[in-house]
Amino acid sequence: MSAFQKETVLSVRHWTQSLFSFTATRDPGFRFQNGQFAMIGLEVEGKPLMRAYSMASANHEEALEFFSIKVQDGPLTSRLQKIREGDIILVGRKATGTLITGNLTPGKRLLLLSTGTGLAPFASLIKDPDVYENYETIVLAHGCRQVSELAYGEHVVEGLRNHEFFGPLIRDKLVYYPTVTREPFRNRGRITDLIASNQLFDDLGQSGLDIETDRIMLCGSPAMLEELHTMFSARGFVEGSHSQPGHFVIEKAFVER
Repeated sequence: MSAFQKETVLSVRHWTQSLFSFTATRDPGFRFQNGQFAMIGLEVEGKPLMRAYSMASANHEEALEFFSIKVQDGPLTSRLQKIREGDIILVGRKATGTLITGNLTPGKRLLLLSTGTGLAPFASLIKDPDVYENYETIVLAHGCRQVSELAYGEHVVEGLRNHEFFGPLIRDKLVYYPTVTREPFRNRGRITDLIASNQLFDDLGQSGLDIETDRIMLCGSPAMLEELHTMFSARGFVEGSHSQPGHFVIEKAFVER
């Protein structure tokens, strides 16, 4: 258990029957870059039961925040969804992940493309002042099946827009694009289709994909990641990594269970 820090749950909020978020205390020695993830979980029968979770909180915030799906028969989430204020969770002492700005070559527009709880690392990144220094425009796209599943993302963006420091900073730079696939909504369709058809950019009144200026981060369902990886690679975009920055990066370790 020495690889994990015990933290206390500070708050829990259930957004839908299948989605919830929670905050917990943060050890002063726990360091991470915005966009990274850590192993978190619970002690079950004296043993740690852990999964990879992106921090939805920024690295300058005192508390940790996580955004999770509920899987009724999931080994961890079937238990984690029942946590309450005052409960103890385990947090790994080391953060890692590819969704950091250092893995991208310089650009002008940053596209943060997510589905479901893949929004979490981007909730962290859009709270990073350096992101707004490095890019002229940040587009946060979040795809879900139903409108109700957009609630957490809307809450995060609205909080930033009303924030004393971030409000003026993001007003002209952060563009939020929520879309759903199974209900009527102002934006309809899968993110992959909306990009392939250029509809996403048309809706925003922006120019289409440009390898010279666009840098992209992806986090979400395996199908979405594979489809967009193929699409971007076909257009000449190169995937970045810790050893070699590129035009786009994908978080492959994020697990929805």
